[in-house]
Amino acid sequence: MPAPITDRRAALEARHPVWRPRTLDGFLDDCAAEFGDRPLVVTDDRTLTYAEAVAWSDRLAGGLAALGVRPGDRVGLLMANHLEFVPLKFAVARAGAVAIPFNFLYRRDELAYVLRQSRCTVLVTMTGYGDLDHLALLDDVAPGWEQGPTAELPDLRAVVALPTVHPARPGVTTVEELGALGSPVAAGTAGTTPGDLGDILYTSGTTGAPKGVMVTHDGVLRTGYASALTRAFEDGRRILFSLPCYHMFGYVEGLVAAMFVGGAIVPRLAFSAADYVEGIERHRATEILCVPTMTVALLESPARAGRDLSSVFALLSGAAPAPVWLWEKVRAELGIAEVTTGYGMTECGGAMTMTLPEDPLERHATTVGRVKRAGVAGLPDRDGDLCAYTTCDPLTGEELPAGAEGELVSSGPTHMLGFWDKPEETAAALRGGRVFSGDLGRVRDDGYLEITGRSKELYKSGGELVMPKEIEELLTREPGISQAFAVGVPDDRWGEVGCVWIVPEPGATVDPDAVLALCREKLARFKVPRHVLVTTSGELPTTPTGKIQKFRLARRAAEVLGG
Repeated sequence: MPAPITDRRAALEARHPVWRPRTLDGFLDDCAAEFGDRPLVVTDDRTLTYAEAVAWSDRLAGGLAALGVRPGDRVGLLMANHLEFVPLKFAVARAGAVAIPFNFLYRRDELAYVLRQSRCTVLVTMTGYGDLDHLALLDDVAPGWEQGPTAELPDLRAVVALPTVHPARPGVTTVEELGALGSPVAAGTAGTTPGDLGDILYTSGTTGAPKGVMVTHDGVLRTGYASALTRAFEDGRRILFSLPCYHMFGYVEGLVAAMFVGGAIVPRLAFSAADYVEGIERHRATEILCVPTMTVALLESPARAGRDLSSVFALLSGAAPAPVWLWEKVRAELGIAEVTTGYGMTECGGAMTMTLPEDPLERHATTVGRVKRAGVAGLPDRDGDLCAYTTCDPLTGEELPAGAEGELVSSGPTHMLGFWDKPEETAAALRGGRVFSGDLGRVRDDGYLEITGRSKELYKSGGELVMPKEIEELLTREPGISQAFAVGVPDDRWGEVGCVWIVPEPGATVDPDAVLALCREKLARFKVPRHVLVTTSGELPTTPTGKIQKFRLARRAAEVLGG
Protein backbone atom coordinates (compact mmCIF):
# COMPACT_ATOMS: atom_id res chain seq x y z
CA MET A 1 0.00 0.00 0.00
CA PRO A 2 1.18 3.57 -0.61
CA ALA A 3 1.88 6.19 2.05
CA PRO A 4 -1.02 7.60 4.09
CA ILE A 5 -3.40 9.87 2.18
CA THR A 6 -2.39 13.04 4.05
CA ASP A 7 1.30 12.37 3.35
CA ARG A 8 0.63 11.85 -0.36
CA ARG A 9 -1.25 15.13 -0.63
CA ALA A 10 1.50 16.96 1.23
CA ALA A 11 4.13 15.52 -1.12
CA LEU A 12 2.15 16.59 -4.19
CA GLU A 13 1.70 20.12 -2.84
CA ALA A 14 5.42 20.31 -2.04
CA ARG A 15 6.18 19.29 -5.63
CA HIS A 16 3.97 22.14 -6.91
CA PRO A 17 4.43 25.02 -4.42
CA VAL A 18 3.09 27.63 -6.86
CA TRP A 19 0.83 27.39 -9.87
CA ARG A 20 2.61 27.99 -13.16
CA PRO A 21 0.16 28.48 -16.04
CA ARG A 22 1.44 26.50 -19.01
CA THR A 23 0.39 25.30 -22.41
CA LEU A 24 -0.24 21.59 -22.84
CA ASP A 25 2.93 21.07 -24.87
CA GLY A 26 4.96 23.07 -22.36
CA PHE A 27 3.55 20.89 -19.60
CA LEU A 28 4.66 17.76 -21.44
CA ASP A 29 8.17 19.17 -21.78
CA ASP A 30 8.34 19.98 -18.06
CA CYS A 31 7.18 16.47 -17.19
CA ALA A 32 9.76 14.95 -19.52
CA ALA A 33 12.51 17.03 -17.91
CA GLU A 34 11.60 15.50 -14.54
CA PHE A 35 10.43 12.01 -15.53
CA GLY A 36 12.08 11.46 -18.93
CA ASP A 37 12.72 7.71 -18.84
CA ARG A 38 9.53 6.81 -17.01
CA PRO A 39 6.67 5.25 -18.98
CA LEU A 40 3.83 7.60 -19.89
CA VAL A 41 1.72 5.16 -21.95
CA VAL A 42 1.76 1.39 -21.47
CA THR A 43 -0.04 -1.02 -23.80
CA ASP A 44 0.21 -4.77 -24.17
CA ASP A 45 2.87 -4.53 -26.86
CA ARG A 46 4.46 -1.08 -26.53
CA THR A 47 5.61 1.50 -23.98
CA LEU A 48 6.05 5.23 -24.60
CA THR A 49 8.25 7.20 -22.20
CA TYR A 50 7.88 10.89 -21.43
CA ALA A 51 11.04 11.69 -23.38
CA GLU A 52 9.85 9.67 -26.37
CA ALA A 53 6.48 11.44 -26.26
CA VAL A 54 8.24 14.81 -26.53
CA ALA A 55 10.41 13.74 -29.46
CA TRP A 56 7.49 12.16 -31.30
CA SER A 57 5.17 15.11 -30.75
CA ASP A 58 7.92 17.44 -32.03
CA ARG A 59 8.07 15.48 -35.28
CA LEU A 60 4.30 15.18 -35.63
CA ALA A 61 3.88 18.91 -35.06
CA GLY A 62 6.36 19.50 -37.88
CA GLY A 63 4.29 17.22 -40.08
CA LEU A 64 1.10 19.11 -39.26
CA ALA A 65 2.83 22.37 -40.14
CA ALA A 66 3.94 20.83 -43.45
CA LEU A 67 0.27 20.03 -44.17
CA GLY A 68 -0.54 23.71 -43.71
CA VAL A 69 -1.75 23.70 -40.11
CA ARG A 70 -1.34 27.15 -38.59
CA PRO A 71 -1.89 28.48 -35.07
CA GLY A 72 -5.61 28.54 -34.30
CA ASP A 73 -6.51 25.90 -36.90
CA ARG A 74 -8.57 22.96 -35.76
CA VAL A 75 -7.28 19.39 -36.01
CA GLY A 76 -9.72 16.53 -35.51
CA LEU A 77 -8.72 13.26 -33.84
CA LEU A 78 -11.00 10.33 -34.61
CA MET A 79 -9.23 7.75 -32.54
CA ALA A 80 -9.77 5.16 -29.83
CA ASN A 81 -7.28 4.69 -26.98
CA HIS A 82 -4.34 3.84 -29.20
CA LEU A 83 -0.86 4.78 -27.97
CA GLU A 84 -0.52 7.23 -30.88
CA PHE A 85 -3.31 9.41 -29.50
CA VAL A 86 -1.01 10.84 -26.81
CA PRO A 87 1.84 12.19 -28.99
CA LEU A 88 -0.72 13.37 -31.55
CA LYS A 89 -2.69 15.24 -28.90
CA PHE A 90 0.38 17.11 -27.70
CA ALA A 91 1.60 17.64 -31.28
CA VAL A 92 -1.56 19.59 -32.07
CA ALA A 93 -0.84 21.88 -29.11
CA ARG A 94 2.80 22.20 -30.16
CA ALA A 95 1.68 23.35 -33.61
CA GLY A 96 -0.48 26.02 -31.96
CA ALA A 97 -3.64 24.38 -33.23
CA VAL A 98 -6.81 23.32 -31.41
CA ALA A 99 -7.41 19.61 -30.85
CA ILE A 100 -10.89 18.18 -31.38
CA PRO A 101 -11.11 14.55 -30.22
CA PHE A 102 -14.29 13.23 -31.83
CA ASN A 103 -16.48 10.37 -30.67
CA PHE A 104 -15.21 7.50 -32.81
CA LEU A 105 -18.59 5.74 -32.63
CA TYR A 106 -20.29 8.45 -34.70
CA ARG A 107 -22.22 7.26 -37.72
CA ARG A 108 -22.37 9.07 -41.05
CA ASP A 109 -24.71 11.97 -40.28
CA GLU A 110 -23.20 12.60 -36.86
CA LEU A 111 -19.65 12.63 -38.22
CA ALA A 112 -20.63 14.87 -41.12
CA TYR A 113 -22.16 17.39 -38.74
CA VAL A 114 -19.19 17.74 -36.38
CA LEU A 115 -16.66 17.89 -39.22
CA ARG A 116 -18.62 20.65 -40.92
CA GLN A 117 -19.47 22.55 -37.75
CA SER A 118 -15.91 22.50 -36.40
CA ARG A 119 -14.37 23.47 -39.76
CA CYS A 120 -11.45 21.09 -39.25
CA THR A 121 -8.49 21.66 -41.54
CA VAL A 122 -6.87 18.27 -40.85
CA LEU A 123 -8.41 15.04 -39.58
CA VAL A 124 -6.31 12.25 -38.07
CA THR A 125 -8.38 9.07 -38.06
CA MET A 126 -8.12 5.37 -37.39
CA THR A 127 -8.91 3.36 -40.47
CA GLY A 128 -11.53 1.49 -38.46
CA TYR A 129 -12.81 0.38 -35.10
CA GLY A 130 -14.84 -2.77 -34.55
CA ASP A 131 -17.37 -2.94 -37.37
CA LEU A 132 -16.86 0.72 -38.29
CA ASP A 133 -14.83 1.55 -41.39
CA HIS A 134 -13.89 5.19 -40.87
CA LEU A 135 -12.48 5.69 -44.35
CA ALA A 136 -15.71 4.37 -45.83
CA LEU A 137 -17.63 6.76 -43.58
CA LEU A 138 -15.57 9.61 -45.02
CA ASP A 139 -16.43 8.37 -48.51
CA ASP A 140 -20.11 8.72 -47.63
CA VAL A 141 -19.65 12.11 -46.00
CA ALA A 142 -17.38 13.75 -48.57
CA PRO A 143 -16.65 11.75 -51.74
CA GLY A 144 -13.19 12.57 -53.06
CA TRP A 145 -11.74 13.61 -49.69
CA GLU A 146 -8.41 12.00 -50.62
CA GLN A 147 -7.78 14.83 -53.10
CA GLY A 148 -8.39 17.67 -50.63
CA PRO A 149 -11.31 20.00 -49.84
CA THR A 150 -14.75 18.95 -51.08
CA ALA A 151 -18.08 20.69 -51.44
CA GLU A 152 -19.29 18.84 -48.35
CA LEU A 153 -16.19 19.64 -46.26
CA PRO A 154 -14.58 22.71 -47.81
CA ASP A 155 -12.24 23.35 -44.86
CA LEU A 156 -10.80 19.83 -44.65
CA ARG A 157 -7.47 20.00 -46.47
CA ALA A 158 -5.93 16.70 -45.45
CA VAL A 159 -6.66 13.37 -43.78
CA VAL A 160 -4.01 11.37 -41.94
CA ALA A 161 -4.67 7.68 -41.27
CA LEU A 162 -3.62 5.35 -38.48
CA PRO A 163 -3.85 1.79 -39.86
CA THR A 164 -5.91 -0.25 -37.41
CA VAL A 165 -8.67 -2.57 -38.62
CA HIS A 166 -7.92 -1.81 -42.27
CA PRO A 167 -4.74 -0.73 -44.07
CA ALA A 168 -4.36 2.88 -45.13
CA ARG A 169 -5.23 3.69 -48.72
CA PRO A 170 -2.54 4.43 -51.29
CA GLY A 171 -1.79 8.13 -51.34
CA VAL A 172 -3.21 8.84 -47.88
CA THR A 173 -0.58 10.00 -45.40
CA THR A 174 -0.16 7.72 -42.39
CA VAL A 175 0.69 8.82 -38.86
CA GLU A 176 4.15 7.30 -39.29
CA GLU A 177 4.69 9.30 -42.48
CA LEU A 178 3.35 12.47 -40.86
CA GLY A 179 6.31 12.55 -38.49
CA ALA A 180 8.72 12.69 -41.43
CA LEU A 181 7.00 15.42 -43.44
CA GLY A 182 8.52 18.48 -41.80
CA SER A 183 11.10 19.72 -39.32
CA PRO A 184 10.51 19.09 -35.59
CA VAL A 185 8.71 21.89 -33.76
CA ALA A 186 9.78 22.81 -30.23
CA ALA A 187 7.36 23.88 -27.50
CA GLY A 188 6.54 27.58 -27.50
CA THR A 189 7.31 28.05 -31.20
CA ALA A 190 3.68 28.75 -32.10
CA GLY A 191 3.30 31.56 -29.55
CA THR A 192 0.32 29.95 -27.81
CA THR A 193 -0.47 31.17 -24.29
CA PRO A 194 -1.92 29.14 -21.38
CA GLY A 195 -5.21 31.03 -21.61
CA ASP A 196 -5.69 30.23 -25.28
CA LEU A 197 -8.19 27.73 -26.63
CA GLY A 198 -6.61 24.28 -26.51
CA ASP A 199 -9.42 21.79 -27.02
CA ILE A 200 -12.94 21.58 -28.38
CA LEU A 201 -14.87 18.64 -26.98
CA TYR A 202 -18.30 17.86 -28.40
CA THR A 203 -21.14 17.15 -26.04
CA SER A 204 -24.87 16.65 -26.59
CA GLY A 205 -26.86 19.87 -26.68
CA THR A 206 -30.39 21.04 -26.08
CA THR A 207 -30.98 21.61 -29.80
CA GLY A 208 -30.35 17.95 -30.55
CA ALA A 209 -27.04 18.67 -32.29
CA PRO A 210 -23.70 18.24 -30.49
CA LYS A 211 -22.06 21.40 -29.17
CA GLY A 212 -18.32 22.01 -29.17
CA VAL A 213 -17.15 23.03 -25.70
CA MET A 214 -14.09 25.30 -25.82
CA VAL A 215 -11.57 24.87 -22.99
CA THR A 216 -8.16 26.42 -22.43
CA HIS A 217 -4.75 24.83 -21.93
CA ASP A 218 -4.53 26.16 -18.38
CA GLY A 219 -8.07 25.10 -17.51
CA VAL A 220 -7.39 21.48 -18.45
CA LEU A 221 -4.19 21.43 -16.39
CA ARG A 222 -5.85 22.95 -13.32
CA THR A 223 -8.58 20.30 -13.43
CA GLY A 224 -6.01 17.52 -13.79
CA TYR A 225 -3.93 18.78 -10.88
CA ALA A 226 -7.00 19.16 -8.68
CA SER A 227 -7.95 15.57 -9.44
CA ALA A 228 -4.50 14.27 -8.53
CA LEU A 229 -4.61 16.23 -5.26
CA THR A 230 -8.15 15.19 -4.35
CA ARG A 231 -7.48 11.53 -5.14
CA ALA A 232 -4.15 11.76 -3.23
CA PHE A 233 -1.87 10.46 -5.97
CA GLU A 234 1.32 8.75 -4.98
CA ASP A 235 4.43 9.19 -7.10
CA GLY A 236 4.13 7.16 -10.31
CA ARG A 237 0.43 6.26 -10.14
CA ARG A 238 -0.53 3.86 -12.93
CA ILE A 239 -4.11 4.25 -14.20
CA LEU A 240 -5.91 1.66 -16.32
CA PHE A 241 -9.03 2.68 -18.24
CA SER A 242 -11.04 1.99 -21.37
CA LEU A 243 -13.03 5.22 -21.17
CA PRO A 244 -12.27 7.17 -24.35
CA CYS A 245 -10.11 10.27 -24.39
CA TYR A 246 -12.70 12.22 -26.35
CA HIS A 247 -14.31 12.51 -22.90
CA MET A 248 -12.87 14.59 -20.08
CA PHE A 249 -12.97 11.39 -17.99
CA GLY A 250 -10.23 9.53 -19.83
CA TYR A 251 -8.39 12.63 -21.05
CA VAL A 252 -8.15 14.66 -17.83
CA GLU A 253 -8.86 12.23 -14.97
CA GLY A 254 -6.61 9.66 -16.63
CA LEU A 255 -3.86 11.11 -18.81
CA VAL A 256 -3.39 14.67 -17.53
CA ALA A 257 -3.81 13.85 -13.84
CA ALA A 258 -1.26 11.01 -14.00
CA MET A 259 1.38 13.29 -15.49
CA PHE A 260 1.55 15.49 -12.39
CA VAL A 261 3.19 12.62 -10.48
CA GLY A 262 5.18 11.08 -13.31
CA GLY A 263 2.58 8.35 -13.62
CA ALA A 264 1.48 6.25 -16.55
CA ILE A 265 -1.78 5.36 -18.23
CA VAL A 266 -2.71 1.87 -19.37
CA PRO A 267 -5.35 2.63 -22.03
CA ARG A 268 -7.58 -0.18 -23.28
CA LEU A 269 -9.39 -0.07 -26.61
CA ALA A 270 -12.71 -1.36 -25.27
CA PHE A 271 -14.12 -2.57 -21.99
CA SER A 272 -14.47 -6.15 -20.94
CA ALA A 273 -14.09 -7.41 -17.41
CA ALA A 274 -11.62 -10.04 -18.59
CA ASP A 275 -9.47 -7.41 -20.29
CA TYR A 276 -9.44 -5.21 -17.19
CA VAL A 277 -8.36 -8.20 -15.10
CA GLU A 278 -5.64 -9.07 -17.60
CA GLY A 279 -4.44 -5.46 -17.79
CA ILE A 280 -4.33 -4.96 -14.02
CA GLU A 281 -2.30 -8.10 -13.43
CA ARG A 282 0.03 -7.70 -16.40
CA HIS A 283 0.81 -3.99 -16.00
CA ARG A 284 0.42 -3.67 -12.21
CA ALA A 285 -2.13 -0.87 -12.42
CA THR A 286 -2.75 0.95 -9.15
CA GLU A 287 -6.04 2.61 -10.09
CA ILE A 288 -8.89 1.88 -12.49
CA LEU A 289 -11.45 4.25 -13.99
CA CYS A 290 -14.98 2.88 -14.27
CA VAL A 291 -18.65 3.66 -14.48
CA PRO A 292 -20.93 1.59 -12.22
CA THR A 293 -21.92 -0.84 -14.98
CA MET A 294 -18.27 -1.71 -15.51
CA THR A 295 -17.74 -2.17 -11.79
CA VAL A 296 -20.66 -4.60 -11.61
CA ALA A 297 -19.23 -6.53 -14.56
CA LEU A 298 -15.86 -6.82 -12.81
CA LEU A 299 -17.48 -8.15 -9.67
CA GLU A 300 -19.50 -10.70 -11.64
CA SER A 301 -16.64 -11.83 -13.88
CA PRO A 302 -15.23 -15.35 -13.49
CA ALA A 303 -12.02 -14.02 -15.06
CA ARG A 304 -10.88 -12.81 -11.62
CA ALA A 305 -10.39 -16.35 -10.35
CA GLY A 306 -6.75 -17.02 -9.56
CA ARG A 307 -5.53 -13.64 -10.84
CA ASP A 308 -3.20 -11.32 -8.92
CA LEU A 309 -4.98 -7.97 -8.62
CA SER A 310 -3.09 -6.88 -5.53
CA SER A 311 -1.53 -3.83 -7.21
CA VAL A 312 -4.82 -1.95 -7.60
CA PHE A 313 -5.99 -0.06 -4.53
CA ALA A 314 -8.00 2.83 -6.03
CA LEU A 315 -11.08 3.23 -8.22
CA LEU A 316 -12.63 6.39 -9.66
CA SER A 317 -16.26 6.02 -10.68
CA GLY A 318 -18.39 8.46 -12.64
CA ALA A 319 -21.49 8.86 -14.80
CA ALA A 320 -24.12 7.61 -12.34
CA PRO A 321 -24.61 7.12 -8.60
CA ALA A 322 -24.18 3.68 -7.10
CA PRO A 323 -25.49 2.10 -3.89
CA VAL A 324 -23.44 1.42 -0.76
CA TRP A 325 -23.55 -2.34 -1.35
CA LEU A 326 -21.58 -1.94 -4.57
CA TRP A 327 -18.73 -0.13 -2.82
CA GLU A 328 -18.80 -2.67 0.01
CA LYS A 329 -18.33 -5.46 -2.53
CA VAL A 330 -15.55 -3.50 -4.28
CA ARG A 331 -13.63 -3.37 -1.02
CA ALA A 332 -14.38 -6.92 0.06
CA GLU A 333 -14.01 -8.75 -3.26
CA LEU A 334 -11.59 -6.59 -5.27
CA GLY A 335 -9.49 -5.40 -2.35
CA ILE A 336 -9.85 -1.78 -3.46
CA ALA A 337 -9.61 0.43 -0.37
CA GLU A 338 -9.86 3.88 -1.97
CA VAL A 339 -13.04 4.72 -3.88
CA THR A 340 -13.89 8.13 -5.30
CA THR A 341 -16.91 9.30 -7.26
CA GLY A 342 -17.53 12.62 -8.92
CA TYR A 343 -19.71 15.03 -10.83
CA GLY A 344 -19.06 17.60 -13.49
CA MET A 345 -19.71 18.76 -17.01
CA THR A 346 -17.52 19.28 -20.03
CA GLU A 347 -18.69 22.91 -19.88
CA CYS A 348 -17.05 23.26 -16.46
CA GLY A 349 -13.81 21.64 -17.56
CA GLY A 350 -14.63 18.12 -16.40
CA ALA A 351 -15.28 16.78 -12.92
CA MET A 352 -15.65 19.63 -10.46
CA THR A 353 -16.64 17.65 -7.38
CA MET A 354 -15.36 14.40 -5.92
CA THR A 355 -15.79 12.35 -2.84
CA LEU A 356 -12.54 11.81 -0.99
CA PRO A 357 -10.89 8.39 -0.84
CA GLU A 358 -11.06 8.62 2.96
CA ASP A 359 -14.83 9.35 3.00
CA PRO A 360 -17.25 6.81 4.48
CA LEU A 361 -18.94 4.63 1.85
CA GLU A 362 -22.36 6.15 2.57
CA ARG A 363 -21.09 9.48 1.30
CA HIS A 364 -20.04 7.94 -2.03
CA ALA A 365 -23.58 6.61 -2.47
CA THR A 366 -25.60 9.65 -1.40
CA THR A 367 -23.55 12.57 -2.73
CA VAL A 368 -21.32 13.41 -5.70
CA GLY A 369 -18.61 14.81 -3.45
CA ARG A 370 -17.37 18.24 -2.57
CA VAL A 371 -15.61 20.70 -4.85
CA LYS A 372 -12.18 19.33 -5.76
CA ARG A 373 -9.22 20.45 -3.72
CA ALA A 374 -6.98 22.40 -6.06
CA GLY A 375 -4.54 24.13 -3.71
CA VAL A 376 -2.38 26.60 -5.63
CA ALA A 377 -4.41 25.92 -8.80
CA GLY A 378 -7.72 26.83 -7.14
CA LEU A 379 -9.56 29.93 -6.01
CA PRO A 380 -7.59 31.84 -3.35
CA ASP A 381 -10.76 33.23 -1.78
CA ARG A 382 -12.27 29.71 -1.54
CA ASP A 383 -9.39 28.07 0.32
CA GLY A 384 -8.02 26.57 -2.90
CA ASP A 385 -11.27 25.00 -4.11
CA LEU A 386 -11.35 24.43 -7.86
CA CYS A 387 -14.65 26.26 -8.33
CA ALA A 388 -17.66 27.63 -6.46
CA TYR A 389 -21.20 26.24 -6.56
CA THR A 390 -24.47 27.99 -5.79
CA THR A 391 -28.08 27.22 -6.71
CA CYS A 392 -30.67 29.34 -8.45
CA ASP A 393 -34.35 29.16 -9.27
CA PRO A 394 -34.42 27.25 -12.61
CA LEU A 395 -37.28 29.43 -13.89
CA THR A 396 -36.24 32.92 -12.77
CA GLY A 397 -32.48 32.52 -12.38
CA GLU A 398 -32.70 34.13 -8.95
CA GLU A 399 -29.97 32.96 -6.57
CA LEU A 400 -31.24 30.80 -3.72
CA PRO A 401 -30.13 30.64 -0.08
CA ALA A 402 -27.32 28.28 0.88
CA GLY A 403 -28.55 24.70 1.14
CA ALA A 404 -31.65 25.28 -1.00
CA GLU A 405 -32.44 22.96 -3.89
CA GLY A 406 -32.28 24.54 -7.33
CA GLU A 407 -30.33 24.61 -10.57
CA LEU A 408 -26.62 24.15 -9.92
CA VAL A 409 -24.52 27.12 -11.03
CA SER A 410 -20.73 27.19 -10.92
CA SER A 411 -17.80 29.48 -11.64
CA GLY A 412 -14.07 28.94 -11.71
CA PRO A 413 -10.86 29.18 -13.75
CA THR A 414 -11.43 25.91 -15.63
CA HIS A 415 -14.83 26.75 -17.07
CA MET A 416 -15.42 26.88 -20.81
CA LEU A 417 -14.88 29.87 -23.05
CA GLY A 418 -18.19 29.00 -24.70
CA PHE A 419 -19.61 26.75 -27.39
CA TRP A 420 -17.79 26.78 -30.72
CA ASP A 421 -19.65 28.98 -33.21
CA LYS A 422 -22.87 28.90 -31.17
CA PRO A 423 -23.31 32.36 -29.61
CA GLU A 424 -26.94 31.91 -28.61
CA GLU A 425 -26.31 28.62 -26.81
CA THR A 426 -23.25 30.17 -25.16
CA ALA A 427 -25.28 33.11 -23.90
CA ALA A 428 -27.88 30.76 -22.43
CA ALA A 429 -25.40 28.52 -20.59
CA LEU A 430 -22.66 30.99 -19.67
CA ARG A 431 -24.01 34.04 -17.88
CA GLY A 432 -21.84 36.47 -16.01
CA GLY A 433 -18.92 34.06 -16.11
CA ARG A 434 -21.01 31.30 -14.49
CA VAL A 435 -22.10 28.01 -16.03
CA PHE A 436 -25.76 27.13 -15.57
CA SER A 437 -25.80 23.35 -15.49
CA GLY A 438 -29.44 22.43 -16.05
CA ASP A 439 -29.02 19.93 -13.20
CA LEU A 440 -31.01 20.23 -10.00
CA GLY A 441 -29.34 19.78 -6.66
CA ARG A 442 -28.20 21.39 -3.46
CA VAL A 443 -24.98 22.11 -1.59
CA ARG A 444 -25.14 20.61 1.89
CA ASP A 445 -23.84 22.35 4.99
CA ASP A 446 -20.73 20.15 4.86
CA GLY A 447 -20.00 21.29 1.28
CA TYR A 448 -21.03 18.05 -0.40
CA LEU A 449 -23.34 18.17 -3.42
CA GLU A 450 -26.50 16.16 -3.87
CA ILE A 451 -27.99 15.82 -7.37
CA THR A 452 -31.77 15.65 -7.18
CA GLY A 453 -32.78 15.66 -10.84
CA ARG A 454 -32.32 17.21 -14.26
CA SER A 455 -34.03 20.22 -15.67
CA LYS A 456 -32.90 19.20 -19.14
CA GLU A 457 -34.08 16.21 -21.12
CA LEU A 458 -30.69 14.58 -21.45
CA TYR A 459 -30.25 11.17 -19.96
CA LYS A 460 -27.14 9.11 -19.35
CA SER A 461 -26.77 5.55 -20.58
CA GLY A 462 -23.62 3.72 -19.54
CA GLY A 463 -21.91 7.04 -18.89
CA GLU A 464 -22.77 8.56 -22.29
CA LEU A 465 -25.07 11.55 -22.59
CA VAL A 466 -27.99 11.02 -24.97
CA MET A 467 -30.07 13.84 -26.45
CA PRO A 468 -33.63 12.58 -27.09
CA LYS A 469 -34.21 15.11 -29.86
CA GLU A 470 -31.66 13.39 -32.10
CA ILE A 471 -33.60 10.14 -31.87
CA GLU A 472 -36.97 11.85 -32.27
CA GLU A 473 -35.94 13.77 -35.38
CA LEU A 474 -34.55 10.63 -36.99
CA LEU A 475 -37.75 8.65 -36.41
CA THR A 476 -40.28 11.32 -37.37
CA ARG A 477 -38.68 11.52 -40.81
CA GLU A 478 -39.80 7.94 -41.42
CA PRO A 479 -43.07 7.16 -43.26
CA GLY A 480 -45.82 5.99 -40.93
CA ILE A 481 -44.48 7.73 -37.81
CA SER A 482 -46.36 10.83 -36.71
CA GLN A 483 -44.62 11.59 -33.44
CA ALA A 484 -41.75 10.16 -31.41
CA PHE A 485 -40.72 10.90 -27.83
CA ALA A 486 -37.52 9.48 -26.37
CA VAL A 487 -37.04 9.29 -22.61
CA GLY A 488 -34.61 7.65 -20.24
CA VAL A 489 -35.82 4.85 -17.99
CA PRO A 490 -33.95 3.30 -15.04
CA ASP A 491 -31.79 0.27 -15.71
CA ASP A 492 -29.85 -1.71 -13.12
CA ARG A 493 -26.80 -2.17 -15.33
CA TRP A 494 -26.67 0.96 -17.51
CA GLY A 495 -28.10 3.51 -15.10
CA GLU A 496 -30.61 4.57 -17.74
CA VAL A 497 -31.58 3.24 -21.17
CA GLY A 498 -33.65 4.83 -23.89
CA CYS A 499 -37.32 4.18 -24.47
CA VAL A 500 -39.16 5.68 -27.44
CA TRP A 501 -42.89 6.30 -27.49
CA ILE A 502 -44.20 6.18 -31.08
CA VAL A 503 -47.47 7.65 -32.35
CA PRO A 504 -48.21 6.10 -35.78
CA GLU A 505 -49.79 8.08 -38.57
CA PRO A 506 -53.53 7.34 -39.05
CA GLY A 507 -53.97 3.90 -40.59
CA ALA A 508 -50.30 3.01 -40.23
CA THR A 509 -48.70 0.34 -38.09
CA VAL A 510 -45.26 0.52 -36.53
CA ASP A 511 -42.92 -2.44 -36.12
CA PRO A 512 -40.78 -1.86 -32.99
CA ASP A 513 -38.04 -4.14 -34.33
CA ALA A 514 -37.82 -2.04 -37.50
CA VAL A 515 -37.57 1.13 -35.40
CA LEU A 516 -34.67 -0.32 -33.43
CA ALA A 517 -32.97 -1.53 -36.62
CA LEU A 518 -33.15 1.98 -38.09
CA CYS A 519 -31.66 3.46 -34.92
CA ARG A 520 -28.81 0.94 -34.99
CA GLU A 521 -28.07 1.89 -38.58
CA LYS A 522 -28.15 5.66 -38.11
CA LEU A 523 -27.04 6.33 -34.54
CA ALA A 524 -23.99 5.70 -32.41
CA ARG A 525 -24.45 2.59 -30.33
CA PHE A 526 -24.92 4.38 -27.02
CA LYS A 527 -27.81 6.41 -28.47
CA VAL A 528 -29.82 3.42 -29.67
CA PRO A 529 -32.92 3.02 -27.45
CA ARG A 530 -33.57 -0.27 -25.72
CA HIS A 531 -37.38 -0.16 -25.86
CA VAL A 532 -40.10 0.98 -28.28
CA LEU A 533 -43.66 1.55 -27.07
CA VAL A 534 -46.59 2.46 -29.33
CA THR A 535 -49.34 4.83 -28.21
CA THR A 536 -51.92 7.27 -29.60
CA SER A 537 -51.85 11.04 -29.58
CA GLY A 538 -54.87 11.07 -27.28
CA GLU A 539 -52.97 9.10 -24.65
CA LEU A 540 -50.04 11.50 -24.52
CA PRO A 541 -49.81 13.46 -21.24
CA THR A 542 -49.90 17.19 -21.87
CA THR A 543 -50.00 20.49 -20.03
CA PRO A 544 -53.05 22.75 -20.34
CA THR A 545 -51.28 24.49 -23.21
CA GLY A 546 -50.68 21.21 -25.07
CA LYS A 547 -46.99 20.68 -24.28
CA ILE A 548 -45.98 17.07 -23.87
CA GLN A 549 -45.03 16.21 -20.28
CA LYS A 550 -42.05 13.99 -20.90
CA PHE A 551 -41.47 13.31 -17.24
CA ARG A 552 -44.86 11.59 -17.19
CA LEU A 553 -43.95 9.62 -20.32
CA ALA A 554 -40.77 8.48 -18.58
CA ARG A 555 -42.72 7.49 -15.48
CA ARG A 556 -45.30 5.61 -17.55
CA ALA A 557 -42.58 3.81 -19.51
CA ALA A 558 -40.91 2.70 -16.29
CA GLU A 559 -44.23 1.36 -15.03
CA VAL A 560 -45.02 -0.50 -18.26
CA LEU A 561 -41.56 -2.00 -18.60
CA GLY A 562 -41.28 -2.82 -14.95
CA GLY A 563 -44.67 -4.50 -14.81
